[in-house]
Amino acid sequence: MTGHITAAVGALAGELPGWVTLLRAPNPGPMTLDGTNTWVLRAGPGEPAVVVDPGPADDGHLSAIAAHGPVATVLITHGHPDHTEGSPRLRELLGGVPVRAVDPAHSHGGPPLDPGGDLGQAGLVIRPLPAPGHTADSICFLVEHDGERVVLTGDTILGRGTTVVAHPDGHLGDYLASLELLSTYRGVPVLPGHGPALADCGVAAEFYLAHRRARLDQVRQAVDEGVSTAPEVVARVYADVDRSLWWAAEWSVRAQLEYLGVTPDGAERP
Repeated sequence: MTGHITAAVGALAGELPGWVTLLRAPNPGPMTLDGTNTWVLRAGPGEPAVVVDPGPADDGHLSAIAAHGPVATVLITHGHPDHTEGSPRLRELLGGVPVRAVDPAHSHGGPPLDPGGDLGQAGLVIRPLPAPGHTADSICFLVEHDGERVVLTGDTILGRGTTVVAHPDGHLGDYLASLELLSTYRGVPVLPGHGPALADCGVAAEFYLAHRRARLDQVRQAVDEGVSTAPEVVARVYADVDRSLWWAAEWSVRAQLEYLGVTPDGAERP
């Protein structure tokens, strides 16, 4: 989810590697920006592709993905429906290819993903990067082929605006640690789950870290001034966000209050 920042959080990527194709789902909205990005990665002609995030259960979108077959495997960045809802139907269209995610509930025909080590697929070197925080099961993928690298970030880093920490599943401490990890990938393009591709993962992650820390300072100040219930903090700190999105902002506020050791009703934790 975007906050008051609606522009790109870094320079946009120029031309993407020739082995990367973007298929954008027709599900635009305030939480999905222009729609969910499905990424198709193919090492070369004749090689089976790797699909990242099938997106929603939209027949046209899933048929467009299947038209890029053959596909070796489908990878999931996290379990939110706008990324996973189309997985069962896509698997049927592709003849039962494995779908792999951190959460076993979203893994079909293959083992759940285990961050660490390289996942060789169809001529690509794919390294799962642990990235909990937006959700507990969030993961990113560092993909390398022919001397070029990209990072697929799901909703951990968006191409435009900032994302929500989806409390209670999401956790702010985990999210900050995930951004610290991603900040080390300087100069590597970002292929996000929503919005345009970005030129530099390190720059985007550092921007996100600065934004999160600034928001946390605002929440801390509100708590110090006695404004400490989650709805009250949203009204104070997220006053610049459209009120129709305050319900989602409250997720992040609850995560921030938990991080500060304050319960959403304003009581300090023992």
